Amino acid sequence: MQEEWKWEKPTSPGIPVWSHDGGVCTGEVGQQAVELTFFRGASVDDPERLFNASLTGGTRRAIDLREGDELGEAAFKRLISAAVATNVAARADRSARKKATS
Repeated sequence: MQEEWKWEKPTSPGIPVWSHDGGVCTGEVGQQAVELTFFRGASVDDPERLFNASLTGGTRRAIDLREGDELGEAAFKRLISAAVATNVAARADRSARKKATS
């Protein structure tokens, strides 16, 4: 997993982005919550229902953490692993389609 800062502006240092074979998630601090947005969250298995925001989007899903919320470490690690696996599969699919059209 690689962390980098993207989308810097004169008024903002940007936001952290964690990547592995593509973007996994971003982290942003809002007035009410810290939001972790998963780029391909709609395609990620979430049996423990950690996603609690952006649930109707076609691609992304998010976890909003408010003061006092607890996030199970093991469940979060499984969600990150599933998000990485989704990226790896998407990259392999793109590569296979590219080879098929060459």
